[in-house]
Amino acid sequence: MAAHFSIGILAHFSISIYISIGTKAIQGCIACNKCQETGVCVFNDEPYRTIREKLQQADGVIIGSPVYFAGPNGMLCALLDRLFYSCRSALLYKPAASVAICRRGGASATFDRLNKYFTITNMPVVSSQYWNSVHGRRPGEAVQDLEGLQIMRTLGRNMAWLLKNIHQNGLQVPEPEQTIRTDFIR
Repeated sequence: MAAHFSIGILAHFSISIYISIGTKAIQGCIACNKCQETGVCVFNDEPYRTIREKLQQADGVIIGSPVYFAGPNGMLCALLDRLFYSCRSALLYKPAASVAICRRGGASATFDRLNKYFTITNMPVVSSQYWNSVHGRRPGEAVQDLEGLQIMRTLGRNMAWLLKNIHQNGLQVPEPEQTIRTDFIR
């Protein structure tokens, strides 16, 4: 079965962009730090360019992944590592959520790993009434998970509510402090 995972980008409330990375091979980050100089990852491939452009325009982000070996898909994490490191300033304070789909287990570990991208980027994490996961292995099975579907509806309403309140009330994002980096070895 081919790996399919997606990034949902919410822009201007009524526009929802669904990007599926599908089975494309994705280069991982090599920590060369060139993106800190140029603003763009040295591996400037098509999935990276497309998603980077859409993220910069986005009001909010939802990232979804099936569970593989109790975690998110590896190619998705490789791409997210590069995106979140190279275009951090474009993501600051944008509401975000993650969604996992699994056969039986590993959803909470996937959900946790994906949420870490948001929490290290000053992005408000949008919640639901339970962990954002749906169960199903084969196409069509997830629609039988009535609790999971309710969680997704609640998540959608919560994301819309937060985006609407941010924009209607003209909320300004906080001024971030200058980052202090320390090593644990002194």
